[in-house]
Amino acid sequence: MTDLPPVELCVGAVLVDDGRLLLVRRGRAPGAGEWSVPGGRVQSGETLPEAVLRELMEETGIEGLCGDLLGWVELIDHGHHFVVLDFAVTTLDPIEPVAGDDALDAEWVALDEVGEWALVEGLAQFLIDNDIIERTI
Repeated sequence: MTDLPPVELCVGAVLVDDGRLLLVRRGRAPGAGEWSVPGGRVQSGETLPEAVLRELMEETGIEGLCGDLLGWVELIDHGHHFVVLDFAVTTLDPIEPVAGDDALDAEWVALDEVGEWALVEGLAQFLIDNDIIERTI
C-alpha cells in the first residue's frame, strides 16, 4: 500500500454582488497563480460557517454572512487530497477586496467575464452547474 495524503476539509466562499463574483488569485498549490473563490482549510474546532467567513476575511478583507451549501468538489493532486465545501455568501458592504494571507490578488469580476479568467480546474463548471455563471460555448 502506498502512502496516501491525508484528506483535508476545506471551504470556499461564493460571493456574488451586483452582477460580480469575488475571486482571488491563489498563492499556493493547488492552483497557484490561478483564480478561485476565497477559501481554505477548516481549522480544528471551527464550524464550517466560521471557516468560510474567516477565509473570506483573511484573503479579501471582506466580511460576509454564510449561507447555504452550494456543493462540493474533490481535489487530488501531487500529495494533496482536499474536499472543498462551497457555500453561498452575502455581504452587506461590498468594499474593494484587498488580497491577504495566501491570496496574491483579489478582484470583483463581472459574471459574464468570469469564464475568460484563468480559473482553477473545475471552477467554471461548478459555477455553471450552480447557476452562478452561464455557459459561454
